[in-house]
Amino acid sequence: MTTQRVLTGITTSGTPHLGNYVGAVRPAVQASRSSGVQSFYFLADYHALIKTGDPARVQRSTLEIAATWLAAGLDPSKVLFYRQSDIPEIPELTWLLTCVCGKGLLNRAHAYKASVDKNTASGTEPDDGVTAGLFMYPVLMAADIIMFNAHRVPVGRDQIQHIEMARDMAASFNHLYGEHFTLPDAQIDDNVATLPGLDGRKMSKSYDNTIPLFAPRDQLKKLVMGLLTDSRAPGEAKDTEGSALFQIYQAFASPAEAETMRQAYANGIAWGEAKQMLFERLDAEIAPMRAAYEHYMAHPQEVEAILLAGAAKARAIATPFTHKLRHAVGLRSLASPTGQVQANGQATARGAASATVTKSSLPVFKQYRERDGLFYFKLQAADGTLMLQSTGFDAPKVCGAAIARLQAEGAGALTGLGQTLLPGVGPDALDAAMAALREAKS
Repeated sequence: MTTQRVLTGITTSGTPHLGNYVGAVRPAVQASRSSGVQSFYFLADYHALIKTGDPARVQRSTLEIAATWLAAGLDPSKVLFYRQSDIPEIPELTWLLTCVCGKGLLNRAHAYKASVDKNTASGTEPDDGVTAGLFMYPVLMAADIIMFNAHRVPVGRDQIQHIEMARDMAASFNHLYGEHFTLPDAQIDDNVATLPGLDGRKMSKSYDNTIPLFAPRDQLKKLVMGLLTDSRAPGEAKDTEGSALFQIYQAFASPAEAETMRQAYANGIAWGEAKQMLFERLDAEIAPMRAAYEHYMAHPQEVEAILLAGAAKARAIATPFTHKLRHAVGLRSLASPTGQVQANGQATARGAASATVTKSSLPVFKQYRERDGLFYFKLQAADGTLMLQSTGFDAPKVCGAAIARLQAEGAGALTGLGQTLLPGVGPDALDAAMAALREAKS
């Protein structure tokens, strides 16, 4: 069975709140533990630049959101968890897609049309205040998705158009240059809860009605006690329908707990008592995560190391793939035999699709002899980063056999060989590098 790739991006422009946790973080962390799935989670800091011009806010939000996902149980050793701006291949792919994407497609993007309609209604220039970044947002999002040939992208219904546009761009590129991209599908989960905020409207930073996910215990209690309720007195039956308090409680409670609260509403529970029950239920789930979150916030260097290791794993996929794409569109070495073109000046789609990866885009093993008479090897990533430095071997043949075993088995061979990866380099990054080498040879 083919492993399904699922990709999720989180824009780093705000502080996570309860609605983010219930609607995105919790279900995504649970999904990351599914078998037969390779999960990609990235911090969309390039996207954040479209929404905010505050550099400190972008940096702070990146740390807060990364710490949130880690505290919520995301295991970076089992997924690819990285920062968008650490993958330079993504903006390069954005440009390649720009060159095959019709402007008319981008004219129909919901966010751009909303800005134009707002300006038109106010009598100003249609593009007043509209940046090229806002206009090009769907292309960057498409590059995020198809760089890793994601099969599924979990999104809300308001984001379906972006996935359809990504499919359109991928199909256009494939038509011109051969089959390179998987056409992604939007994954919609109508069962994911949308939480109401303090004022009863949808919980959103835009409405300033959020409950921060990791607010200190005292602040959390104060916010919960301030939830908007009706004027029904203790003893009067209360409706769960339309009750923000009940909706939030239900999103965190077990079915049995939710039914108990529903019955308490019918029996006329006092609002103060109901709010206390909600606070205790929220804190029971959040408190253990809050401790982990506060640890990561106090140790940003740990988060940075995790993100850089994730970027190494992601680039082990993105770097050789980008070279294939560069070759496909004609950005080739003039000295390379595979850079030859036909008499009409265009490479065939078939030739582009079967283009081989050059050595310069792949990880490389280097074998050598030191003054102590022993033979060593080291593994360097495509960007020159040292991933593995071996211990000494008595003979070059034994050293070569160790390299061959690593290429065949990946990180699983390390124990038997007595080798260890350098700090900051995970076994998944080694496996990805070896997979890239195998793909180039096939």
